[in-house]
Amino acid sequence: MEPTERDTALSYYKDHQQEYLRELTEFLQIPSISAIPSHQADVRRAAEWLAKRLKQAGVPRVRVDDTQGHPIVFGEAITDRTKPTVLVYGHYDVQPVDPLEQWTHPPFSPTVIDNILYARGASDDKGQLYMQLIAAESWLKTAGLPINLKFLFEGEEEIGSVHLSQYITDHQQDLKADLAVISDTPMFAAGVPAVCYGLRGLATVDIEISGPRQDLHSGVFGGAVANPAHVLASIIAAMHDEHGRVSIPEFYDGVDPLSEEDHRNFSLLPFDEQEFLQQTGSPRLFGEKGYTTLERVWTRPTLEVNGMWSGFIGEGRKTIIPHKAHAKISCRLVPHQNPSAVLDNVIQFIRNRCPDTVELRIERGEADPGTLTPLNHFATQAAVKAIEDIYHQKAAFIRMGGSIPVVVTFDQVLGIPTLLLGFALPDENFHAPNEHFHLENFDKGARTIATLWSLLENMDGQGGTADVNS
Repeated sequence: MEPTERDTALSYYKDHQQEYLRELTEFLQIPSISAIPSHQADVRRAAEWLAKRLKQAGVPRVRVDDTQGHPIVFGEAITDRTKPTVLVYGHYDVQPVDPLEQWTHPPFSPTVIDNILYARGASDDKGQLYMQLIAAESWLKTAGLPINLKFLFEGEEEIGSVHLSQYITDHQQDLKADLAVISDTPMFAAGVPAVCYGLRGLATVDIEISGPRQDLHSGVFGGAVANPAHVLASIIAAMHDEHGRVSIPEFYDGVDPLSEEDHRNFSLLPFDEQEFLQQTGSPRLFGEKGYTTLERVWTRPTLEVNGMWSGFIGEGRKTIIPHKAHAKISCRLVPHQNPSAVLDNVIQFIRNRCPDTVELRIERGEADPGTLTPLNHFATQAAVKAIEDIYHQKAAFIRMGGSIPVVVTFDQVLGIPTLLLGFALPDENFHAPNEHFHLENFDKGARTIATLWSLLENMDGQGGTADVNS
């Protein structure tokens, strides 16, 4: 039997595997830490490295676009405008490496041990971004891409993608596509490749409660004025009932009941609750009654106190009534909740509970909705088929409790759904010392993506749209 064009592309990839690993190692040596100003030149160097590598891969139109922060790399390979166009997103910036002493090997000296690559950015997200690039090259250097590809690689994801939304708004024509693909999510577990079809949204608020104009002596003034720390603690304690359910009126408006399909997908996953508990280090699990652990972290909205501080917290004792008390609160939201309405209700709840014996200041933060990509979308089914072709097993369907704001931007600004197809493992220490990437999944991930490109050739007119509610 004559080899297919896909066979030829995969063969090209196989012939260049060692070269690709050397190049990834070179990429990982660049300390592109977006959060630290002294690494600004390194972030730009990583952007220029990527742009050069895209050109070497055969992408004809590549540029490095400046923003008010770190640069964005854009690339475009249009083979036939009648074919589907896919926008590939990734980020080349990485987290800081502290605490450095906990690294077994220097974070920017990539080291391979037992077929595992250790380096900052190995799995989040340089390694996964690079899979997308070499999967495209495997086609560009052989039969030519079966679809059109555009590349959007940013350098500010680890600091909140500060300038990305405006960039997308300003470059809508350049970024016009039928689908976005992101490889910045994990598999469910080792040996369980997965398609992620749902993310929770995020809404945040900061609270400041002020009492006296300065810290007061508790012996002289205690019992005569309100203590801001007491007031804040009382407000926060009222936000949940004893079973972990959020007590704020209308907080659950728009939350859909779990579908039978979700129940079935979750039940098929090899989830070990005891292992999950051990990962947390908590004495026992706790959460909203009537739901499993996976359902709580993937499909239920939550309200969490991210930080509280007030008064004297140093060594020894300082008997005061503090001048101020502070808290940072975040809500993880599910699809069809209205983030702005949720924030309105949280803020109103705080105002209603705050007495006039103190002054209240509230700072409203971000408000991004949860997202769902339909399981029957053509791209989702193509990803399932690509996984089965390479891993020789069925793909799992998962949701995630976290947020990827650019998915919302793609929907709201570009009007396209996003396929989340990542190959890192959940325990590969993203954002922590000794970050790593199993090279088996790097290899299979690149081949899966190369296979996906051929399967998406017939997507035109057969997909749906992502279900994103704002």
